[in-house]
Amino acid sequence: MPAWIDTHCHLDAPEFAADAAAVRARAAAAQVAHCVLPAVEVANFGAVRELAHRHGDSYGLGIHPLCTGRAAAEDLDRLDQALADARGDARLVAVGEIGLDYFVPGLDAARQELFYREQLLLARRHSLPVIVHVRRSADQLLMHLRRLDLTGIAHAFNGSMQQAQEFVRLGFKLGFGGTLTFDRARQIRRLAAELPLSALVLETDSPDIPPHWLYRTAQQRDAGQPQARNEPAELPRIAQVLADLRGIGLAELAEVTTRNAVAALPKLGAAMDCGSSPQ
Repeated sequence: MPAWIDTHCHLDAPEFAADAAAVRARAAAAQVAHCVLPAVEVANFGAVRELAHRHGDSYGLGIHPLCTGRAAAEDLDRLDQALADARGDARLVAVGEIGLDYFVPGLDAARQELFYREQLLLARRHSLPVIVHVRRSADQLLMHLRRLDLTGIAHAFNGSMQQAQEFVRLGFKLGFGGTLTFDRARQIRRLAAELPLSALVLETDSPDIPPHWLYRTAQQRDAGQPQARNEPAELPRIAQVLADLRGIGLAELAEVTTRNAVAALPKLGAAMDCGSSPQ
């Protein structure tokens, strides 16, 4: 059976507090060989690091745009120090999750941009790639990336073909997950089918972005059917949808997306070779 990398999984999220080990075991049984766990704020830096070491995975450190409203300016100094302290940790593979979100109302755009810009500079200082959050913000993200020699992953990519091609030109890989399983997600499915295969990586964004077989409409939720949480064990089934869109086999897709993930996050290869190491 092919082995997979989930390049974006929030295993430290509250939704997994009671059974994170069982969730990770189900993923392993489904041949998800490795997960990348990006932090979203200073408060969960320790959690993602500990989980990555416990389960033989890897992690990123960063401040998510949705968390910038409660982040202190000093948190950038804390991130800088955390990155310096983890310089020798093979499991630290990126600065992330960082970025911009112009979809959620009420966020301070200038503050988001400040944190994004400063974290890009930290990534460059510590010679790490970035995992960027892209939601109605691709052009602004790209504007800053063009000024710096940085690469990484554009997580849950949902921009235009032109924007996708510009990320790829800069050396980024584009993350695709549960959204592409919906027939109505025509633009995402077109991107997944038509972009160079060398540009794609797979992700779940667990516990978020459930695939169509887990999704519940508002009407269903009102009727008492809770939204099922997404898990990294869903990745092979998501991968099958992508393989069908591209007309290729699962083994080829697993091989290429694994190679792409390691190209985007160069320390990932060493992290995958380390095995688990409880801290």
